[in-house]
Amino acid sequence: MRFKSVLACACLFALPTACLAQMPNSLAQAAPQTAPASPLTITLQDAINRARANEPQFRAAVTQAGIARQDVVQARAALLPSVNSTTEYLYTQGGTGTEIPRFIANNAVHEYIAQGNAHQELSIGPGSVAEYRRSTAALALARAQQEIASRGLVVTVVQNFYGMIVAQRAYANAQQAEGEAQRFLNITQQRERAGDVAHADVLRAQIQHNTAQQNLQEAQLAMNRARLNLAVLLFPSFNENFNVVDDLELAPPLPTAEEAQRMAAQNNAELHATLAALQVARQEVQTAWAGHFPTLSLDVWYGIDTTHFATYTGNLRNVGYSAAATLNLPVFSWGATQSRVKQAQLRRTQAEVELSAAQRAAIANLRSFYAEAQTARAQLDVLRQSADLAAESLRLTNLRYSAGEATALEVVDAENTLVQARDAYGQGEARYRVAIATLQTLTGTF
Repeated sequence: MRFKSVLACACLFALPTACLAQMPNSLAQAAPQTAPASPLTITLQDAINRARANEPQFRAAVTQAGIARQDVVQARAALLPSVNSTTEYLYTQGGTGTEIPRFIANNAVHEYIAQGNAHQELSIGPGSVAEYRRSTAALALARAQQEIASRGLVVTVVQNFYGMIVAQRAYANAQQAEGEAQRFLNITQQRERAGDVAHADVLRAQIQHNTAQQNLQEAQLAMNRARLNLAVLLFPSFNENFNVVDDLELAPPLPTAEEAQRMAAQNNAELHATLAALQVARQEVQTAWAGHFPTLSLDVWYGIDTTHFATYTGNLRNVGYSAAATLNLPVFSWGATQSRVKQAQLRRTQAEVELSAAQRAAIANLRSFYAEAQTARAQLDVLRQSADLAAESLRLTNLRYSAGEATALEVVDAENTLVQARDAYGQGEARYRVAIATLQTLTGTF
């Protein structure tokens, strides 16, 4: 047995290198294989939620709304008293043999300050209150712009989401068309061998099959591109391992024109943003005018300001308080204050013009978007009927060609018509969904 084992090992090492390379790697085959993760199934709402978490422009609008909220907090704090604590030690060179400081600005050679300060600054004019109102209007503007960004993002997601579904349907239609072209090519070749048709029919069928193969490759390319575009929009790290739910046929019904007009009057984010911008401009005028008014500062200090860091020096209590009031009267600023007023007034005038334009545009856009959705909805039934008729036409044409009653050109035309009709129906469904999302940018969800 030992001799046989040694002999087997010797034979093994004597084998050519090429033979060893062809031997199966048992260790590699025995290694466990990691199964690929199952693809995510994403609905339209899932896609919208993911895009809101990852799309930079929408996140920028959210950030601006958060910053505006903090501006309101700061403006409100400016209207309220502030409290601070100060601890300080001052050393001053004294005169020779005396405790008198050499600098008249200081009270003693050794001075200890530990005080709390309550400070309040008031504007006799509309300054502080106007700044708080301006920040509040700016917050409303930022929130309206966030809503605009959110609705615009929904339109983008809808376009990419259903664009991928349409591309998948187009790929399936191209696969079916390629199969029909292959079947027709086989029929023409069989009939040519039987002497029933001329070779021209085979050539025509071959050209149709080649075209169908090209269309299939283009459809696959378009489907891959649509997947890539949607993946970039939805995932923080690149991921193509997902599927989308085809719910094109579950589109929401279109409201009446009166209902759409009522919802647009209440929920038009563009108008809300323009109104908020006008309010900001008006408050900026008030803030600029405040530069002509005096300001009053009030301060109260409580603590120690003594030569010893202690509450008592002998029997003398060091803790005490002091107060100060300062009135600042603006006298001359080389016209800078009035210039700021004129700038604010110019911005207010521009905001009024933009509001008027936004109101007119809102009416026009509502009518345009509603007409687009209405037209897209009305065409769905016709497109569906055309697809059904094209399928039936191809079936009958194939039967007629098999019976020798139709030409190859008629079969090719019927195949092309079916592909076009099916693609048009899918595109029509996607058009209606995009039209609904675009209309909802004015009306809000319905």
